[in-house]
Amino acid sequence: MNSQPTSHPRRRLLAGSGAALAAAGLGGLAPAARAAGDTPAAAAGTKPLPGYVAWKDPASVIVHSTTTIETRRGSFGTGVLTPSEQLYIRNNLPAPDASVVADRDAWEVEIAGVKNPRRLSVRELKSMGLETLAMVLQCSGNGRGYFPSKPSGTPWQVGAAGCVMWSGVPVRWVADALGGVAGGMAFMTGTGGEKLPEGLDPKTVIVERSVPVAAMADAMLAWEMNGAPIPLAHGGPLRLIVPGYTGVNNIKYVKRLAFTAAETDARIMSHGYRLSPPGGKGDPSQPSVQEMSVKSWINGPGADGGTVKAGLVQVHGVAFGGLHGVSRVEVSLDGGKRWHEARFVGPDLGRYAWRQFVLSAQLPPGAHVLASRATDSAGNVQPEQRAENAGGYNNTSWADHALKVVAA
Repeated sequence: MNSQPTSHPRRRLLAGSGAALAAAGLGGLAPAARAAGDTPAAAAGTKPLPGYVAWKDPASVIVHSTTTIETRRGSFGTGVLTPSEQLYIRNNLPAPDASVVADRDAWEVEIAGVKNPRRLSVRELKSMGLETLAMVLQCSGNGRGYFPSKPSGTPWQVGAAGCVMWSGVPVRWVADALGGVAGGMAFMTGTGGEKLPEGLDPKTVIVERSVPVAAMADAMLAWEMNGAPIPLAHGGPLRLIVPGYTGVNNIKYVKRLAFTAAETDARIMSHGYRLSPPGGKGDPSQPSVQEMSVKSWINGPGADGGTVKAGLVQVHGVAFGGLHGVSRVEVSLDGGKRWHEARFVGPDLGRYAWRQFVLSAQLPPGAHVLASRATDSAGNVQPEQRAENAGGYNNTSWADHALKVVAA
């Protein structure tokens, strides 16, 4: 009854940990599914994949530019984790030369703002501890394409997000090993290791972001993504992972991690990713785009156009709460007039991961607007309307993300 075909195996999916994941019921993780209208012929009309991500599945993604690639809505499937070859790409600067992943263990990160600051190689970090964490990684502008004001930037719909498994050492363990965080430090500041354009003030282009120091509780210096070394395109050999925070705060190629008394004055922090009023420009007085909030959307049936078969269907999608777990999801078949309790599907991988949900429903012939509305464990309910802002950030509107389908 579902418009999406049966899943097919994915290559390189969680290499090295497949057996353990199969035992946990994750053997068929988020396979690419071609829905009606999302055929190889349709995909052929899009831009080709850039060389540094040639390993991505071209049928599962939309190439907006060399640094912005979106997962197709109909390709999320019904697993929990998003395969690396389907995961979106959003890079503020071009990726470093591939030589940085030739000897991954040699990459070094400077740890500052602790009692015994020093530089640590990935090899040394690996000796300090190991944890694994599932987390939603989402671009701050995911859902920007639904803003009627058409903000500048990539017009993402739902595909600038994914649920990913990271492995690395918790930041708090590293800080403890270096004597603990120094007094008076209110922020954790990560600096990326991209090569900066010459002739410009580094502060105007460097990827450097600060989050509240409390975020270190679950933060991680990660070297593995979905059971394999982090690809260069996604921040390998080492990435700062800050669960519950938008993607820009999860620093790729992290070369410096500092506990600081004040936020960085890098422009990407002081003026970029700020919640400015429509028509305005970002400045330090405005809220920064940091924590994610409760959100959900429907991925099928009919996510990529065409018609669905009338009758019994399985309406399915994903829901997450940012810093909180998801406690409830409701689904509407008529654009929000009536709501029905959905059922969670598959394992709960923790409060930072998303949950798959499903509602069995009868769809009579005709047009339908399928919507979902999530509630997090703190009682926050996904809003009907977006919060208007100049950058098109943090769109959690269930109305915007509703899916129009025709049953026949």
